[in-house]
Amino acid sequence: AMPSRAGTQDYAAIVVDAQNGAVLESRSALAAWYPASLTKVMTVYITLQAIEAGRLKMDEELTVSDNAASQPPTELGLGTGDKITVEQAILAVILQSANDAAVVLAERLGGTEEAFAETMNKMAHALGMENTQFRNATGLPDPDQVTTARDMAVLGKALLDNFPQHYHFFSARSFTYAGHSFGTINGILSRYPGADGIKTGFTCGSGYNLLASAVHDGRRLIGVV
Repeated sequence: AMPSRAGTQDYAAIVVDAQNGAVLESRSALAAWYPASLTKVMTVYITLQAIEAGRLKMDEELTVSDNAASQPPTELGLGTGDKITVEQAILAVILQSANDAAVVLAERLGGTEEAFAETMNKMAHALGMENTQFRNATGLPDPDQVTTARDMAVLGKALLDNFPQHYHFFSARSFTYAGHSFGTINGILSRYPGADGIKTGFTCGSGYNLLASAVHDGRRLIGVV
């Protein structure tokens, strides 16, 4: 069945213990859902892996293609031929959910966004995200791009486990590009005690999505709604 907010469930959710992956709460956690901008967590995950493998550097300057510049909002407002560093692109993707910056990273790592989506699917498979299918690097609407709350929790845990040294990106409150300062659109960072990342998403088809992590009394949880 195609995911739909008008379907049987009005929302899907899961809460897991970040340390051992134990499921603490679950509601329709295996229901198909459009990932919207939670897709970008995978885009960043693969970017961080490339950095750790030495295939990419944080300060490498990337040139914005026509395709990247033409992505619909939310965007940083990049123009064709503009330059942006990998680090700035990562921050733009996480804090502003910038579609243009996500495609810049995807094209640098995959050549084309389509090829990068294949890499995303291979990674999803490797991480055990059993019901996830990616078609683009942004989460812009595609009927074939689906995930589940459980699979997004798996991705969140992998991010924390494998790239703790880069998790600060998801906690950042602002970044600067081309002389302008941009804040985060992730309200949970300021509204929920102990919350320190990860990503929000919204499309008409998906509704509001959130993949978040928080620490209370030394215990870290990952939640997806």
